[in-house]
Amino acid sequence: MTHHKYPSCIALIPARSGSKRVPEKNIRPLASHPLIAYSITAARESGIFSDVVVSTDSQYYADISQYYGATVPFIRPIEYSGDLSPDIDWVAFTLKKLKEEGKEYDCFSIIRPTSPFRSSKTIQRAWNVFVSEEGIDSLRAIEKCSQHPGKMWVVRGKRMFPLLPFGSEKQPWHSSPTQSLPHIYIQNASLEIAWTSVAFEKGSIAGEIIVPFFTEGYEGFDVNFPYDWQIAEELIRTGQANLPVIQKLAYP
Repeated sequence: MTHHKYPSCIALIPARSGSKRVPEKNIRPLASHPLIAYSITAARESGIFSDVVVSTDSQYYADISQYYGATVPFIRPIEYSGDLSPDIDWVAFTLKKLKEEGKEYDCFSIIRPTSPFRSSKTIQRAWNVFVSEEGIDSLRAIEKCSQHPGKMWVVRGKRMFPLLPFGSEKQPWHSSPTQSLPHIYIQNASLEIAWTSVAFEKGSIAGEIIVPFFTEGYEGFDVNFPYDWQIAEELIRTGQANLPVIQKLAYP
């Protein structure tokens, strides 16, 4: 049996301060702990990462993140912290700055705070998929679309056209039972893993060759809107979804 050395990997948890849809959502308490605490805990408990680093533009967020066991080696510059800043900007900035400090990693994983039900076991499952695939750039979490794009339309003036003009003239997708259409998946925000070389050489967090990671249950549930928050609280209350267990008192 050959033992190969596992590649080193850093967890990157992005936590911009402020949020328009749910104010300060990354640190808003969910079941007594700030939202970000669950992602830090899951990342640490997975045992996969050499470091769990939070990228934030706020010293207050940094203090909370450190309390829950993440490191915040520096505050993210304002130019990489806007609503429209692409992920590659802050990812490349962070990896480059860490490299200058003598910290290099073969891979990075983006663990977003808005997926509180992604557990350490979810991350381990994804990691096993990632390291067992040859010749890929990255892995990305996906789930089946709840609304099939074969039923979606583009409106031009007073006419509409199918977004996906597939199927036959007699049986276009938009007029077929959803069950008869091919499965289509949507990315969710729960996790992605990529080789660091993809960020540096291709200027991309994903590259071109991507292996799918199918999330199960509520692993990919994303808290983005106020009603998502209500759903999350209800899932916790009814025991339909479980948060990572945090062995600390809530941040003061």
